[in-house]
Amino acid sequence: MPRSYLDFERPIAELTSKIEELSSMGEDAGVNIAEEVEKLRTKRDKLIKQIYAKVDRWQMTQLARHPDRPYFLDYVPLMFDGFQELHGDRAFGDDGAIVGGMAYFREHAVMLVGHQKGRDTKEKIRRNFGMARPEGYRKALRLFQLAERFEMPVMTFIDTAGAWPGVDAEERGQSEAIARNLMELSAIRVPVICTVIGEGGSGGALAIGVGDRLYMQEFTTYSVISPEGCAAILWHDREYAEQAAEALKPTAKDLKDLNLIDGIIPEPMGGAHGDVEKTAELMGDVLEQALSGLLATPLPDLLEQRQKRLRQLGLFSSAG
Repeated sequence: MPRSYLDFERPIAELTSKIEELSSMGEDAGVNIAEEVEKLRTKRDKLIKQIYAKVDRWQMTQLARHPDRPYFLDYVPLMFDGFQELHGDRAFGDDGAIVGGMAYFREHAVMLVGHQKGRDTKEKIRRNFGMARPEGYRKALRLFQLAERFEMPVMTFIDTAGAWPGVDAEERGQSEAIARNLMELSAIRVPVICTVIGEGGSGGALAIGVGDRLYMQEFTTYSVISPEGCAAILWHDREYAEQAAEALKPTAKDLKDLNLIDGIIPEPMGGAHGDVEKTAELMGDVLEQALSGLLATPLPDLLEQRQKRLRQLGLFSSAG
C-alpha cells in the first residue's frame, strides 16, 4: 500500500518520489543508476533524522495518529504466539474497540488486552474508531480476572482518543466501568505491564493503563484530553489545537520528565510506521526485560511496590 505523509513529512515524500521515479527510469532504460539512487536514499535518511529530531508536540500528536501507524493487532503476530481472542463481557455484548485474549510471549503465557482502531471505513465503524463503550471495559475486566485466576501476567496496549462519550455509553455506566477497572487493576495479583502504542486519551486509556510498569513508544502521546478538545474548552475554537498541545505536554519525553511513565520505547528511524517488524522487536525486548523482573518479584513485594508506585506518580511542590 502507498505510504501516507503528514504535512511536515512532505520533503521526505518528495525525495521518496524522486527515488522511485529514478529507479523506474533506470529499469526501463536498462541503465544502472544504483549509485545515484543510493545517494538520494542517504540524503533521505539524513532528512528523516533532521525532521524527526525537531518535531514539536502538535506534530508528535499527529505522528501518534498517523494513518499508517501499526495498531495492536498488527503487533500480535510479530510479538506473540498462539493468540486466542476471547469475546464479550458476559453482560451486554462484545465491543470491537477492545481486543483481548491469551497468548505466549517469549515462552511466557500472558493475557493481552488492547485498543484496536480500524483501517478502512467498515472496520473503523465496527471498532468505533478505537473508542470503547462500557462493555469493552467490562470485557477487559473479565480478562484481567481470568488472568489472575490462572496466574498469567497481563500486558495492555493503549491506543485510543478516549472512551466513547455517547448517550448509550453513559446509560450503560461508562464512568463506573472505567472506575472499576482502575480499582481492580491496582490490586490484581499478577504482574501488569501497560504500553502506549499510539494515542493515550483520558479515562479511555487509563481504564487499561494501571499497572506495575507503564511505557510509551517514542512517538506517542498520553493526556487527559485531546489538544482539539482542550482548545474547544479553553479558547472555544479547535484551531488553537497546536497551542493546546504545547500546554498539555503529552509526549513520552514530557511524561518521563514528570515521572508519570517508567520508560520510553525507541522507534526505528521515521517512526513505527516505517518498519513495523523492527518496532515490534524493540518493544518486545523492553517488555521482556520488564516482565522478567516482575516475575522474579515475590507477590507481596509486587503488590506493595505497585501501590507505592501509584502513590508517587508525578512531580509536585507544596506552596509556602
